[in-house]
Amino acid sequence: MCIMIKQNLHLKLLHKLSPQQIQLMKLIQLPTQAFEQRLKQEIEENPALDFEKEAADEYNTDSNEEDFDSSENESIEMEDINIDEYLSDDEIPQYKLQTNNYSSDDDDNQIPYAGGVTFHQVLKSQLDTFTLNETELTIAEFLVGSIDESGYIRREILDLVDDLAFTQNTYTSEEEVLSVLKEVIQKMDPIGVGARDLKECLLLQLQHKKEKYSRTLAIEILKNSFDHFVKKHFEKLMHKLGIDENTLKEAIHEIEKLNPKPGGAFAGTNKIAEQIVPDFTIRIVEGALELSLNARNAPELHISRAYNNMLKGYQESKEKSKSQKDAVLFIKQKLDAAKWFIDAIRQRQQTLLVTMNCIMEYQRAFFLSGDDRKLKPMILKDIAEQIDMDISTVSRVANSKYVSTPYGTVLIKEFFSESMKNDQGEDVSTKEIKTILKNLIAQEDKKKPLTDDKLTVKLKEEGYPIARRTVAKYREQLDLPVARLRKEI
Repeated sequence: MCIMIKQNLHLKLLHKLSPQQIQLMKLIQLPTQAFEQRLKQEIEENPALDFEKEAADEYNTDSNEEDFDSSENESIEMEDINIDEYLSDDEIPQYKLQTNNYSSDDDDNQIPYAGGVTFHQVLKSQLDTFTLNETELTIAEFLVGSIDESGYIRREILDLVDDLAFTQNTYTSEEEVLSVLKEVIQKMDPIGVGARDLKECLLLQLQHKKEKYSRTLAIEILKNSFDHFVKKHFEKLMHKLGIDENTLKEAIHEIEKLNPKPGGAFAGTNKIAEQIVPDFTIRIVEGALELSLNARNAPELHISRAYNNMLKGYQESKEKSKSQKDAVLFIKQKLDAAKWFIDAIRQRQQTLLVTMNCIMEYQRAFFLSGDDRKLKPMILKDIAEQIDMDISTVSRVANSKYVSTPYGTVLIKEFFSESMKNDQGEDVSTKEIKTILKNLIAQEDKKKPLTDDKLTVKLKEEGYPIARRTVAKYREQLDLPVARLRKEI
């Protein structure tokens, strides 16, 4: 009895995913653009795969398998190979590997690359417009290199002085570094670059603006009442400055027009520009939902003609040399890999369509109306059980794929949400509650924004009895600040 228990445990531990299954899971997880790169890589590495479109009649014939008698095949000493297995009609799968989801109006969009120079290169090129001695130029170049992507110098001047001595062998003083910073760096474009904090960044921009009363008042607010401004204590500002509400509003408007991140426009100019390519498209056709998979996820692949000819040549040859046998063994390995990859693409395509179709049917009310309040509570388990797949498979589809709907392009995982009970005991989606919360905040009196306690009361009146801490959590998830910071004059 003890021996049997140990054997069963041993078998359970050995139950692992095969390398092919792992690769399939990785293929399923890939979004459209990444899948195209993976496909390109596979074609480059495996010459047995052919991506070129060829006439189906040249391949889809019934004679391929009959032209050769498998009984005449000579066995290879290293491994038995049934060549007819690779010369059959399987080279053109019966399943559909390509869909015609493109219309004549669709563009074959490629990944765009942002052109131009980097942010730091732009700044360094401006140093030529200043008259600097050797030491000043070294300091200026070092300061430019210390500027982050937002346009700020976050380090203390004393630390910069020490680094100049250790890394550049330039011995200087805080006063000299500060002078180069103010007279060179902070006079570059974009205005505000080289600031050490937000306050200094905004002041630099205001000082370059045309002289007028609202601008002068804005400078005074930032210099002498920055904390009141940040915390939006407007009554205290009006009392301290002796101004009315309209005058304060004009000054604040001047500040709001400034750029808090002067380097932001240049950040990442040497990187690939991100572009979302929807993996699915859902359309409403005569009141019914229609789902389609991006055609770029369903490429037309088949076994290379050249590899077929190699096998035919080997079979027709009466004398089979050792080199020929080695070549056939190599071809077999490549053909096995090619056939598996083609089948994996088919499985990926089917998995994506089945999963997304189930999600579409589950959230039919939303896709027909576009109303977030009609989203049903839905977790990964709900879909996995309906399509008889593992939860991890559904997760791979949901976390990395986008769907184009009549109401915009959405990440699929956003359709998933937990459920909560309303005052009638019905299960409602947490996303529905977030939508109502967002609307309440959007419609509030900005002079007296609703606190989390008041929002809790409002939601209860709408039929959603949830705790204040839950309201605060949902508000933070929506990236909405607290009431004090939402206040407007």
